[in-house]
Amino acid sequence: MAMSMSAGRCGLRALLRGGARRSDAAAGKRSFSASAHQDDAYETAKWEKITYAGIVTCTVLSIYNLSKDHPHHLEPPAYEYLHVRNKEFPWGPDGLFEKKHAEH
Repeated sequence: MAMSMSAGRCGLRALLRGGARRSDAAAGKRSFSASAHQDDAYETAKWEKITYAGIVTCTVLSIYNLSKDHPHHLEPPAYEYLHVRNKEFPWGPDGLFEKKHAEH
């Protein structure tokens, strides 16, 4: 109740003082916020187009790069010091993830 009385008195004082009048600048249209919104929309649309163009360009370049022929590497020579086994592995003669011998 006290709050409504206070608000009523404040409104009555403003009415008696002529506070309901607005200046011409305040009554005019908002000049800054509308243009800023249009500029932001323009910048957003511009960068969205740049992003899509970049995605398409990167996709095309990667497809081209992956589709090119590449030279296959030759098998290295079988040097005698490679794959030297002085002692059997606990799981058999092959490496842990190899399966060269059919005996197992």
